[in-house]
Amino acid sequence: MKTQNDPIAVESTDFCMLDYPCAYLPDKQVRMHYRHVEEASAAFSSAVIRRGWRRFGKYFFYPICEGCNACKNIRIRVADFKPSRSQRRVRKRNRDTRIIIRKPTNTQSHIDLYNKYHRWKHDKDNWRGNEISPHDYHENFADGAHDFGWEALYVHDDRLVGVDLFDVVEDGISAVYFYYDPDYAHLSLGTFSLLYQIELAQELGLEYIYLGYWVDGCKAFAYKENFPPEEILDGFPPLDEEPDWQPWERERERTVPTACATSPHTPPNP
Repeated sequence: MKTQNDPIAVESTDFCMLDYPCAYLPDKQVRMHYRHVEEASAAFSSAVIRRGWRRFGKYFFYPICEGCNACKNIRIRVADFKPSRSQRRVRKRNRDTRIIIRKPTNTQSHIDLYNKYHRWKHDKDNWRGNEISPHDYHENFADGAHDFGWEALYVHDDRLVGVDLFDVVEDGISAVYFYYDPDYAHLSLGTFSLLYQIELAQELGLEYIYLGYWVDGCKAFAYKENFPPEEILDGFPPLDEEPDWQPWERERERTVPTACATSPHTPPNP
């Protein structure tokens, strides 16, 4: 189906990176298509997010891996979501956690928390990756937010314990990246942040939470299965075609989860 209006009326630079080892599946190679957009509009961002693209900074991207289509996209149907008993307990556990919404920033507290989280994930799950610099953090997380990118700061015991970066698009909220203080892992801040995104979407009258990629068998994506009802998108349709989101048939045989080699949302380094 053709769209009535062209949603890509933005100036951009398109390019691909050389293949590199896949973080999700052993013995696979990744090739990404990137679109660098200096002045992205909310309409453009909404159009590409609905078609499975992701964003870091001013880079919008999706995989074009030869011979592999394992990366699916998942979104939560906000109006039909009902928290589980364990999720209600997470909310109760965080009754003293404050949430501050503002435009994405780049402070030393952000850098320290980001690097602390990734050192912990390296030790715990063998994630690869170097510590992020203030310049790279700005380029990947603070830059390019325009009028649709935001951050939620999670504060507990008067300490910054979590940072959730997300985009508000026309029909939902797109989760960009979340990291937290491993000393506060008992708070289940990853789950709490998604519960808050759902609550925020309900307040704003939005339909979906776009969770990004899901790869069957990748342990780091397993949490995305815990927020039904959900829909799945197979492939990355062109911008002049409507995406065919389908209800996610959850009762099917799954691959035994394995650890990912890097963060499931490793920022691009074009």
